[in-house]
Amino acid sequence: MAPPNNPVNSTFSVMGSENSVNHFDLSNGKFNVKGIPLLSEVPSNVTFSPFASIPPESSNAPLHLLQRVQTISYKGGFFGFSKGEPSEKLRNSLGKFSDRNFLSIFRFKTWWSTMWVGRSGSDLQLETQWVLLDVPEIRSYVLILPLIEGSFRSALQPGVDGHTMIYAESGSTQVKASKFDAIAYVHVSENPYSLMKEAYSSVRVHLNTFRLLEEKAVPGLVNKFGWCTWDAFYLTVDPIGVWHGVKEFAEGGVSPRFLIIDDGWQSINIDGENPNEDAKNLVLGGTQMTARLYRFDECEKFRRYQGGLMLGPKAPAFDPKRPKMLIAKAIEVEQAEKARDKAIISGDTDLSLFDLKIKKLKKELGEMFGGEENGTSSETCGCKSDNNGMKAFTRDLRSKFKGLDDIYVWHALCGAWGGVKPGSTHLDSKVIPVRVSPGLDGTMNDLAVVKIVEGGIGLVHPDQADDFYDSMHSHLNKVGITGVKVDVIHTLEYVSEEYRGRVELGKAYYRGLSNSISKNFNGTGIIASMQQCNDFFFLGTQQVSFGRVGDDFWFQDPNGDPMGVYWLQGVHMIHCAYNSLWMGQIIQPDWDMFQSDHLCAKFHAGSRAICGGPVYVSDSVGGHDFHLIKKLVFPDGTIPKCQHFALPTRDCLFKNPLFDNKTILKIWNLNKYGGVVGAFNCQGAGWDPKEQRIRGHPECYKPMSGSVHVNDIEWDQKMEATGMGEGVEFAVYLDQAEELFLVTPISSDPIQTTIQPSTFEIFCFVPIKNLGPTAKFAPIGLTNMFNSGGTLQELEYDESEKDRGVRIKVKGGGSFLAYSSDKPKKCYLNGTEVGFEWGADGKLTLSLPWNEEAGGISDVGFLF
Repeated sequence: MAPPNNPVNSTFSVMGSENSVNHFDLSNGKFNVKGIPLLSEVPSNVTFSPFASIPPESSNAPLHLLQRVQTISYKGGFFGFSKGEPSEKLRNSLGKFSDRNFLSIFRFKTWWSTMWVGRSGSDLQLETQWVLLDVPEIRSYVLILPLIEGSFRSALQPGVDGHTMIYAESGSTQVKASKFDAIAYVHVSENPYSLMKEAYSSVRVHLNTFRLLEEKAVPGLVNKFGWCTWDAFYLTVDPIGVWHGVKEFAEGGVSPRFLIIDDGWQSINIDGENPNEDAKNLVLGGTQMTARLYRFDECEKFRRYQGGLMLGPKAPAFDPKRPKMLIAKAIEVEQAEKARDKAIISGDTDLSLFDLKIKKLKKELGEMFGGEENGTSSETCGCKSDNNGMKAFTRDLRSKFKGLDDIYVWHALCGAWGGVKPGSTHLDSKVIPVRVSPGLDGTMNDLAVVKIVEGGIGLVHPDQADDFYDSMHSHLNKVGITGVKVDVIHTLEYVSEEYRGRVELGKAYYRGLSNSISKNFNGTGIIASMQQCNDFFFLGTQQVSFGRVGDDFWFQDPNGDPMGVYWLQGVHMIHCAYNSLWMGQIIQPDWDMFQSDHLCAKFHAGSRAICGGPVYVSDSVGGHDFHLIKKLVFPDGTIPKCQHFALPTRDCLFKNPLFDNKTILKIWNLNKYGGVVGAFNCQGAGWDPKEQRIRGHPECYKPMSGSVHVNDIEWDQKMEATGMGEGVEFAVYLDQAEELFLVTPISSDPIQTTIQPSTFEIFCFVPIKNLGPTAKFAPIGLTNMFNSGGTLQELEYDESEKDRGVRIKVKGGGSFLAYSSDKPKKCYLNGTEVGFEWGADGKLTLSLPWNEEAGGISDVGFLF
């Protein structure tokens, strides 16, 4: 029963009084939407219940959200099914469809999801998180969304002969069921973007286990530039290297506003080694995946840091070649171990030569580390004084680099990759053997899974989840850490057998995590990663408001394809763009870091410029392209961020921009005074269902042609932008081509474009304002920034005859561009009349300085 002050019962009790006829009906084995057959051969054990027929017992949703869901309740409902015998795993057909375009999201690894398109239920992949069906007969779209019900979670799977299967599992043989009333949600809308918003709003009210992005605050770093240490150091990260990295950015004119100290800072060791010492000589990801956390504070190389070490004239130097040499040698070790594994698979019995080579390479790696890792001080400090360790280090960082607002550190959901070492802390930890769900049989081979299966997970008992996270986070809070990147999130499903299944185990852990984030990190200090499964989104996002929407940035193909250095980058963008359709309803999408000196750095930079999230890099010390970074970042470390999160355009929804040999990925977003479309040639790779991996398609890696139109922008997805979408004429600026011209939504043909492989074009659209009888005006912004429109902070038109003109606040320094059909009479910059350039083609340009005293803001005025 709802609490007395919860309006949910009274709100939903009147459902059905308005728009009472549900758009769906199930009868005679057919599931129809507005009279159009959607699924046929629906089994008799499948049920459909309108949303209003299963009202939530209670909900903490705000009243306006409850009311919004009420008004659209006729557009959705629930699938259920029943079986004769209870089981922990149940699979059932929902019916079949064929010859209908669909877009879906499926898990290709335990923790990562991506898009897939097809034409029938048999084209779906295992672990499909949702499927969007195109229903052009009624100019609508239908979403089928697997849910959590009771202690079961569900996913879609392919069936034979076009059937769509629902697979429900508890994750424990002790938790069984035979009947579900609401194991999947189905919703219809004429707008695919509104559909996602409506569907997730309805499910949020129904489940009451998560909150939407609109209900939560986001961390301040989403508007800023940052640096993550991962690709710079991997596990060799240490204070001196971090210090020199931040210093280089500051000296390069782009000071990071946030720092993420990634994996490598924790106190971990490996079973069988000294239980009171850190694991030694760890370099690459993979070598630490069987290690366990044995204390909650930082590892020795960070504990040894002495306050003031880097502030004095004798601050230690850092050799940027050192981590690269260590990484190169560690890769040799890894390759030798892979060669040994292949020999075992092929049946070789004499492995002595492989073992000798591995031993030799490991010895060489150990010698490169030397007797002491590049650290901090020649003496080990075991003291707890405030002038040592992470606390002293973060204090020194903030003392030197005044704009560094946030310092985050990495940890796995279970503490470390291998969890918490039993007996090492006050917590009840137990190594649990890993059991991979049958639903993951179709996923890609993954080193992380292999290693976790090999070592098991040291799981803290779920009853102690609150204590567990608070023990870690309260220490971090005290030593100056403002947030955490929580990684390796989707491991709980591996170890849920004796803990009442994956749903109940997830609830306990995510509740503990949320409580600790609220207590220790201002309620927002968390980045969620390796979390792209519906369990997490439905159970773990009460507090989490920011998370990754793509797989990791890979600077090269770990499986050895030399072209992977190119095609993996397009794959990354596809992950991010399509995952944002659903994840963006619940969290602020994070498109991850990249390296500014990578071969495809500019390609990445173009997407980050308009993604609507933060911009951060993982550059090695000494490995920066500051010219490129400055096209993304202001000198104060803030960014010209879009107002929404980037999403694929409608004409890309049911296409394959990875290897259909024709489609350009187009993503749209909104600026404060305009809209933007980015066109990216991502062709060249994609998911292979037979090989169960992402592989290259070199035949597709070539120039692609397509078109862009102002109507590609979904202006109505943000209330403040709706008016701009009603404009009758727009100025459009092409960032890479440096072209400026006018278009209209109705009469103009689409803009034709050809994009080279791994390149892009950004189209900035701004509504034209008529000033008087002849003058037309539209500000573009600073063209030295990829997202020129994001530099416009304020815009005010004066249409009086005496003072007809425009006043603009622009952030940043560089070349300001506007379209102006007439030459202005005067131009003012910060109150002083200045010169400008104007051409008959309408290009109006002005050079702006970076105005430090005004936070980089220039006041620009034109009189006509």
